[in-house]
Amino acid sequence: MTRAEIDPGICGQICRVQAEVQEDGQHVRIQAETGCPHIRGLLDDLGPVVDGWDTCFKTPGTGPLFDAAPAHLPPHGGCPVLSGIIKCVEAECGLALKKDVHLRFIE
Repeated sequence: MTRAEIDPGICGQICRVQAEVQEDGQHVRIQAETGCPHIRGLLDDLGPVVDGWDTCFKTPGTGPLFDAAPAHLPPHGGCPVLSGIIKCVEAECGLALKKDVHLRFIE
């Protein structure tokens, strides 16, 4: 099981994600705790299990999460939560090592 906490910034809607690979090693059950109604709606529509390889091996900005996003995240295209969920799925499927990701604004 892989867990991550995603702090998307100014909105303050922390998202805690849990990804658990299924017996086939390819499908992943995603659970998330967040106060964001947009992310909750997206994950509800997506369903609890995604194809990990289809989620991770796509051109950036495509795949199941990004395909479902326009119906749920039209007010905020820069939301980093989608990328965070994908990173969590990658790590759980053994497609990437677990390493923190950071974005810092420099003045």
